Amino acid sequence: MKEDDLVSLDALEPGASGAVVRVIGDGAFRRRLLEMGLIRGERVSKVKLAPLADPAEYVVKGAHVSLRRVEAQKVVVRAVLAEE
Repeated sequence: MKEDDLVSLDALEPGASGAVVRVIGDGAFRRRLLEMGLIRGERVSKVKLAPLADPAEYVVKGAHVSLRRVEAQKVVVRAVLAEE
């Protein structure tokens, strides 16, 4: 995997998916993201944006979660095609 293939979760367009590569940070915030299912290899889909583009809705393990842009920037993903 090349570093060029990696983007932050907030960079995904609505309808796009990505596989989690890592969660940046430490402490309670990082632990909360991991508890929501944002663990390495897990597929995350961006569903839609709020009217002012913050927060965004994502689907992780079948659960819908909302993350603010600054939170989603802490999650590094590899964009995946729909059929992967």
